[in-house]
Amino acid sequence: MDLTERKLKILQAIIADFVRTAEPVGSRTISRNYELGISPATIRNEMSDLEEMGYLTHPHTSSGRVPSEKAYRLYVNELMGKKELSESEKMVIAQKLYQNVNELDNLIERAAHVLSEITNLTAFALSPGKELDKLRYINLIPVDERTVVLMIVSESGKVSNTAVQLDRPVEDETLRILAKNMTYNYSGKTLSEALKMDIIKNFREDAEAMAMFRNNVMPGFLRTLEDMLNVNLYMDGLTNIFSIPEYNDIEKAKSFFEVLGRKEDIRQKLIARDDGMIITIGGENQDADLSECSVVTATYHVDGKLVGKLGVIGPTRMKYDEVTSVVEYLTDNISKAFMITGGEDTDDGKDRGD
Repeated sequence: MDLTERKLKILQAIIADFVRTAEPVGSRTISRNYELGISPATIRNEMSDLEEMGYLTHPHTSSGRVPSEKAYRLYVNELMGKKELSESEKMVIAQKLYQNVNELDNLIERAAHVLSEITNLTAFALSPGKELDKLRYINLIPVDERTVVLMIVSESGKVSNTAVQLDRPVEDETLRILAKNMTYNYSGKTLSEALKMDIIKNFREDAEAMAMFRNNVMPGFLRTLEDMLNVNLYMDGLTNIFSIPEYNDIEKAKSFFEVLGRKEDIRQKLIARDDGMIITIGGENQDADLSECSVVTATYHVDGKLVGKLGVIGPTRMKYDEVTSVVEYLTDNISKAFMITGGEDTDDGKDRGD
């Protein structure tokens, strides 16, 4: 049995109606709402064929049909048109994205929030893997006699601050010399390279700075570098599922929250997904608990090299055309937003230590 043009038009109409209403679709609904030029009886016969072909399912409590995963896959691959965002929609997204952003991780977290707000789905964002990120500037800021803040700034704009407890009071001048020396030696090195370096020899002429670096600063510095190398997962809009009819069933909602609560597991699955715009529908997802969900992800770039992922998770009854358009626009504009909001404004502090 072939998928004729008429069958495809009917299937597309059923998908559109079901996505909009979350109600099983009958032949009379299609005849009334869509100008196909054929009778309800003909539509009903075609729907029976589509069901036999695996594109529709027939809930026991209704005379209408609903799209199957196979139908959504056909729709995404062949029937879905590209929904162009209007200039006003783009302006709203840009304003939300650029608001109160001053470093890369803050921007990525903001992008997840904007995506969730616009799509009314649960959104997530993976910050870039930092293997290629390089150190730019290091500072030691005194808080009191025995506490300093170690500030590390990477070329991607990532800023990490760590409180370091000292075993004895240290002069501000010693902190200044140590920070300048660290900046000189580590600047331009990747985070992984910095983890392997030993610059204690550079402080041979300053026993106090060497002792403080070895005993107090270095452990905190290494821990901070390891944290900076980790890929962060930001999630937003978890409670949006309560507005989705599919999750009126408390057990389904509970299962959804349990899956997303396994954050490390979700993070690893998202990292493993291919680059580009990827849509997995229902049983295509690796996790059995996501067998009734669709996951949409796209990759983004910063400075042409740092790559992360942005996307949504929701029911298979999803506005795929709208979701993919918003995700695509956000990923295309993350790099631009980072440049506009000050990603290049940090003083590199790259002068040689005394």
